[in-house]
Amino acid sequence: MAKSMPVLVLGIGLLAGCQPTPGTTTTRTLEADFKSYWYAGLAEISSYELDQSRYGEPRSGTAVLIFVTEDFSKTKHVKLDDPARAAADKESVLKLNFTKNFVTGLYPYSMMLSSFTPLGWQGHALKLSMSSQEWCGHMYTQVNQQADGFHVLSRSYFEKEGDEEFSLPLVWLEDELWALLRISPSQLPVGEFDLLPGLFFSRLLHQPLSPVRAEGKRETKDGQSTYSIAMPSLGRTLAISFQSTFPYGITGWEETFQERGQRVTTTARLKKTLRTDYWAKNSNAFLPLRDSLALPR
Repeated sequence: MAKSMPVLVLGIGLLAGCQPTPGTTTTRTLEADFKSYWYAGLAEISSYELDQSRYGEPRSGTAVLIFVTEDFSKTKHVKLDDPARAAADKESVLKLNFTKNFVTGLYPYSMMLSSFTPLGWQGHALKLSMSSQEWCGHMYTQVNQQADGFHVLSRSYFEKEGDEEFSLPLVWLEDELWALLRISPSQLPVGEFDLLPGLFFSRLLHQPLSPVRAEGKRETKDGQSTYSIAMPSLGRTLAISFQSTFPYGITGWEETFQERGQRVTTTARLKKTLRTDYWAKNSNAFLPLRDSLALPR
């Protein structure tokens, strides 16, 4: 794992808090450093060297984590076009867009996961969405928080998955923990708890989307922290490495699991981080910014 985080623009500070109970909604207090960093009108983009296991073999690729705050509709679960006119429906969220791109032999994979975590209160992500495209077909899964649990909609090219809609209880979501780590690592669940495994993992391995028993652990050494989750029933572990001080930049991760009868590992190592309003940088004149992230043009 990488031990440092090269950042072009960086802030400092520290957040603290208690670990919330799933299903509760406690007001969240945001520190001044958090507001200064995340409400500056900029996104944080980090690129990673990805070593993704697929079909039992390692595949070289690229992962990108994009964190940004935005005004989100509590009822529609979409970005608000006019937040000023929808004050009662507005929720400030920390959005994560997580992409993976890698090639398996002749054909490529392109995957993207989005999560939307409320900042005004301690609670579950309001929404997850994940899409995966490759030359055999594509898949899409969406998880929306409702009053009595999560509503899941899944569409897939594969017969065993097909078109599905079902409900799940309010449990921890693996895919919401990445953003929670950036908000306040002290609120990450530790010990034993029920967890809905990540959508990337579940869809790639064609696992039923169902909660499992998991165990979380936080460790810190030499300014570097690790949050790890063990999922014994799946034979899987996930360990995310991050800076021990605000803004808790993610420096890499390691995932081990069973694939095609063997134990395999996926790893990611931080390459570059850039803070910018990328949505305003869509002219060809800004192509050199991809060099700043060590990404191909």
